[in-house]
Amino acid sequence: MTIKVFGHKSPDTDSTGSPLAWAWYLSEVKGTPAKAVLLGQPNTEAAFMLERWGFETPEIIEDVADDEPVVVVDTNNPAELPDNINAADILQIIDHHKLVGGLETKGPIDITVRPVACTATIMYDLMGDDTAKLPENIKCAMLTCILSDTLEFRSPTTTPHDKDVAEDLAHQLGISIPDYAAEMFAAKSDVSAFSDAELIRMDSKAYEVDGTKFRVSVLETTSPATVLDRKASIMETMPGVATEDGVDQVLLFVVDILNEASTLLVPNDLVKSVAQKSFGAEATGDTVVLPGVVSRKKQIIPNLKV
Repeated sequence: MTIKVFGHKSPDTDSTGSPLAWAWYLSEVKGTPAKAVLLGQPNTEAAFMLERWGFETPEIIEDVADDEPVVVVDTNNPAELPDNINAADILQIIDHHKLVGGLETKGPIDITVRPVACTATIMYDLMGDDTAKLPENIKCAMLTCILSDTLEFRSPTTTPHDKDVAEDLAHQLGISIPDYAAEMFAAKSDVSAFSDAELIRMDSKAYEVDGTKFRVSVLETTSPATVLDRKASIMETMPGVATEDGVDQVLLFVVDILNEASTLLVPNDLVKSVAQKSFGAEATGDTVVLPGVVSRKKQIIPNLKV
């Protein structure tokens, strides 16, 4: 049976590119049939990557079957995975996030969780000498993942090793990192075709703080005004999204990639309190700027308080 390789729901670049890389490795190097699948529509940057390097968009699946063999990458959180994940046969987890707990497996499995910025960095290490066999488009996908997750090395999650792997891949490919990252971020910033609800869900994760359930959404962009010009309608849409998704509140952070800051939309007193308690920021209007805050994993979620 073919192994399905996938990342988290609301797939970003790493949860799109890393499944492609690992499915290639399992199939072509290890001789184990595998295919990449997605748990939703890829975001604009991930879609750019797929088109730019000639990939077909992987199949989008809703759930997994009992005993179906799967590899989970770029998450270990059951809330970000198919509802039936614990009935599937999880063979392997490759991730760079904190352990959440709640996954069950049929037996002992291969787990790799490392403190780096990107799953693709870990995969490059796990492949070892077999990286010499990587086709160009997979190298390009892995480079894109690393530049995305590190915000071209601006994110505090970036490690020297992430940068070394990215620079090695770029050198092999003859790609200028600044020029290519500018292409990526331009694609990520073009959100004009998306509804407010789609923007909220585009790059979001469920997270609970002291009994309050949040959808923590991040929009990384080189043109924050493009999103903030829509803030009124986005905030009107938030309660409906929260209700549909079974959370109490949406938190939307608009990350200004170039100026390395976030703007948090403040639709009500709960979010105003979250801004003050979590970041020491006094919100006097419907937005508050958080200088230096660009990473959901390292700076936003660990600091959330209600």
